[in-house]
Amino acid sequence: MHADAAPAPASVPAPAAQPSTGFLPAIKFDDFAKLDLRVATVLSAEPHPNADKLLKIRLDDGTPEGRQVCAGIKAWYDPASLVGKQVVIVANLEPRQLRGEVSQGMILAASDLKPLAEGTAPSGDAKPGAEERDVVVLTVQKPVKAGSRVS
Repeated sequence: MHADAAPAPASVPAPAAQPSTGFLPAIKFDDFAKLDLRVATVLSAEPHPNADKLLKIRLDDGTPEGRQVCAGIKAWYDPASLVGKQVVIVANLEPRQLRGEVSQGMILAASDLKPLAEGTAPSGDAKPGAEERDVVVLTVQKPVKAGSRVS
């Protein structure tokens, strides 16, 4: 080796493996900014006529026509208990048919997974070894105008 030659670069060590957190991979801010999160007021809620786990929910989203969403929260919420609540929705999801009913967005909810205690049978149609969970619809603490942007 020549005396003036630079030493070969040391290889960069691979980052240490991170424990799994259950989080999805990071996204760019521009992708997040594409979500249109809005406050909507629940006008009515009823069981979906063609699905055991869904509620059909009518929302005041600040537009003259409002919107309908179908939400998989029937196991955790009595439809009447949702009426009048202000919820956070993803307002710019493409509408889709869910068992014959149009859903024009998504209501945000948190899900708390809890492993079943040993010897406890899962409720409903859960499979053995499944996790029980609580689902909580995200609501607004203080009243705001329906259609307000969430940021």
